[in-house]
Amino acid sequence: MQQTNVNGKALPPNLALVDNTKGKYVFTKFLPYCYNAALIFITQQKTSSFVYHYLYTSYTAMIDFERFTLDNGLQVIVHEDPSSTVAAVNIMYDVGSRDEAPHKTGFAHLFEHLMFGGSKHVPAYDKALQQVGGDNNAYTSPDVTNYHCILPADNLETAFWVESDRMLELSFAPQGLAVQKKVVIEEFKERYLNQPYGDVWLKLCDLAYTQHPYRWPTIGKEISHIEKAAMKDVKDFFYKFYVPNNAVLVVAGAVQYEEVKELSEKWFAPIPAGPAHKRILPKEPLQTSSKSLKITADVPLNAFYKAYHMPGRLSQDYHAVELMTDILGGGKSAKLYKQLVDTKQYFNAIGAYTTETVDPGLCIISGSLNDGVSFEVVEEEIQSIVAALQHQPIIEQELNKAKNRAEAHRVFSEVDLLYRAQELAMATILGNTDLVNQEVDKVHKVTPEAIQKMAQYILTPENCATIYYQRK
Repeated sequence: MQQTNVNGKALPPNLALVDNTKGKYVFTKFLPYCYNAALIFITQQKTSSFVYHYLYTSYTAMIDFERFTLDNGLQVIVHEDPSSTVAAVNIMYDVGSRDEAPHKTGFAHLFEHLMFGGSKHVPAYDKALQQVGGDNNAYTSPDVTNYHCILPADNLETAFWVESDRMLELSFAPQGLAVQKKVVIEEFKERYLNQPYGDVWLKLCDLAYTQHPYRWPTIGKEISHIEKAAMKDVKDFFYKFYVPNNAVLVVAGAVQYEEVKELSEKWFAPIPAGPAHKRILPKEPLQTSSKSLKITADVPLNAFYKAYHMPGRLSQDYHAVELMTDILGGGKSAKLYKQLVDTKQYFNAIGAYTTETVDPGLCIISGSLNDGVSFEVVEEEIQSIVAALQHQPIIEQELNKAKNRAEAHRVFSEVDLLYRAQELAMATILGNTDLVNQEVDKVHKVTPEAIQKMAQYILTPENCATIYYQRK
């Protein structure tokens, strides 16, 4: 999980945390904008999760929202925050790289760029927002494509104007398409081909998956797919996925429900719905034997990347895997780092994370080896640490520490208005907006036995694909 900077409603200037785990009381004061220091303090404490549950429930409570759906199928979520002076307008389209054809990959990411190249009535999207004090950005993932803008609440209608116009129709200028294709191709080269370990995700996805479209990254499988993208391909993709009934609009901040509903009816309701789209993706078969790929390249250090198949976001086991991954490699206090970097000094760096995908994803362990250390030695060491998780449940204190870290991340992230808006959008895409208020409870319900079960089920050689980077 990545940290989010504080921006918006501040934490209470004085907050007392009480921990009676050992008959002691621990008090601390968090200044409103000392996000990083506060997060470090919380996540490093070996205390009961009750303390942090109190912090979460007493400060953030629930993310309140109201919702309605336009006749064209656009789902609209309204989150009023009277303490804010700005408005966040977030549109999430239910399309990612998993929705691409195997011979036409990279289109979802290409559209992230095309959407800023002008629409039917707004030739310069950025300029229109900047003139009213707004800012914007976007991202593409394997599952969704997200666009957001932040602007003064008094200028909210400008966001509705520009966002609705590019949902209605892009400019589809041949020159604009050529420019954005060139930009994406250069990004492909710079990030994936022309830097050490840059191609790892291209190779690891393809090694780990055989059927599911997660087998290529969001940038695409190969440059030629972008080079060959024709205007007809682009238009077909747009009118299939960039339609009201395939999107979620979240409006948050210094806004009111009735105002948002009125603006939604004015600007988005006239856009016709697209054809109904039912997602049918190939299911990834169970991996039954280990896979590996050795690459000799001009890299600074030998490195490896191990990918284990894991459940998707809606699985009841998902949060147990997230916590297990954090316990293994979620920072300098995690098992892998403490034993293999600090103590034995086999690694320059090592960590673990998950891909956080809707469909079954990957749990990744990766690290760069110190000179003179062999792959065989570190494989044995990692397996020894994994075996300890598999053979007996972790102690409650260690699990609580991981829960504290997950909860602290949630607490401080939700200070940010845009974070709340995007979480509401993602929960709606997943099928239930109320999921946004259930995450912490799901984390709290994870038991040591659940961690052990997932370690036994996931962290096996038969379920793993490994890439070894050998320095020339």
